[in-house]
Amino acid sequence: MKEDLKKQLKETLDPISYEVIVNKATERPHTGKYNLNFKDGNYSCKACGEVLFASRSKFDAGCGWPSFSEEIETGKIKEVFDDSHGMRRTEVVCANCGGHLGHVFNDGPTETGLRYCVNSVSVDFEES
Repeated sequence: MKEDLKKQLKETLDPISYEVIVNKATERPHTGKYNLNFKDGNYSCKACGEVLFASRSKFDAGCGWPSFSEEIETGKIKEVFDDSHGMRRTEVVCANCGGHLGHVFNDGPTETGLRYCVNSVSVDFEES
């Protein structure tokens, strides 16, 4: 993520959103406002506004974070190897701005087999 964007986000985001999006923190499970939101609409990156996920791909994984089976369009999400905290995972970031969203796992119950596990504080929701 570019330094000028980090500075702008420091001034515009709430502290937990900043920590998650810029410093790759994680919100506590079952605390995010979109975890159990199943209204129709789209989820966009809170840092840059890029639309990332559609509600049609959202499901309740029971993990405590919003979960999606696929990105709204190929290329909206970038995958990055993450070996932090003694684990080997795949981080997902907004391909447009590089903001941290969460991680993707190969244990999803849908036809894609994927579970994009996303922090509520890293996205905004617009109901349709």
